[in-house]
Amino acid sequence: MSEIRTPRLVLRRWLDDDLVPLSEIQADPAVMRWIGDGAPRSLEDTAEDIEAWEEEWDEEGFGIFAVELLGSGELAGAVGLYVADAPADIAGQVAIGWRLGRAFWGQGYASEAAHAALEFALQDRGIDRVTALCRTGDTASANVLGKLGLQAEGTVQHPVHGYDLRVYGIDLTEYQG
Repeated sequence: MSEIRTPRLVLRRWLDDDLVPLSEIQADPAVMRWIGDGAPRSLEDTAEDIEAWEEEWDEEGFGIFAVELLGSGELAGAVGLYVADAPADIAGQVAIGWRLGRAFWGQGYASEAAHAALEFALQDRGIDRVTALCRTGDTASANVLGKLGLQAEGTVQHPVHGYDLRVYGIDLTEYQG
């Protein structure tokens, strides 16, 4: 399955037409504030992101979905799964993450899309544990993780940038759906 429908969203694989809208989302400093080094991403960076996400789909059978509004077809952002490469505490584990355009904040889209991606991981793909990283201070993402049922498990430092990250996790046996 490479498409999931929720009451308001379609989670799907990436299309060529998604590059510019995602680039506009990732060019917004407010969107990127809590991601990586916090810097906005260029069109070229965004093209590399989509390419890497699609490669992960091909290699792992899961990845980061494009998030589209069901009614309008507008690209709202990205949500999905990836194999974490750092920090060492979760390297090799399947993690969940998201980024939505600012126009889509505060409407429950992140929770709705992340719930669908988590269910896809645990029920469709047979992954028995999903982790997440949340930068200390990112209360909006921490709230989404709480709604998903992921529990805080500790704090680690980002291996490159040095800021604190909360590690969250959920096992299939803990998942309430």
